[in-house]
Amino acid sequence: MDKANRIRLEHVAINVEDPAAMAAWYSENLAMKVIRKGPAPANARFVCDERENTMLELYTNPPDAVPDYRSMNPLVFHIAFMVDDVERICRELVAAGATVVGDVSTTEEGDQIAILRDPWGIPIQFLKRAQPMLRFES
Repeated sequence: MDKANRIRLEHVAINVEDPAAMAAWYSENLAMKVIRKGPAPANARFVCDERENTMLELYTNPPDAVPDYRSMNPLVFHIAFMVDDVERICRELVAAGATVVGDVSTTEEGDQIAILRDPWGIPIQFLKRAQPMLRFES
């Protein structure tokens, strides 16, 4: 691979019903920040983690093609966040309007995992890896 033209994941785009409200909730409750806003009708919001390592694009385009996230199995689609305390973040997010999908569980590898749904029905997974899989700057 030509190192002068590295390939790196920049963002994942998600068609949602209310990108502005969702970006605000993710900022307030998931330590994300809005770094770019787009105009109506798509109302795109680019939100990233506090260290600007990962980013989501939230937008509405086309509005009649927003998936019914509430009816989707969370194993088909979810957004995963690494956390230090899975049970604590679940309690905090339920108080902020998220809903529980299942109990906190531990995998054979020792990873602690829980899945909630944000207020728009999008599955959000929280995990604490026994052995981190990626290198993140802290």
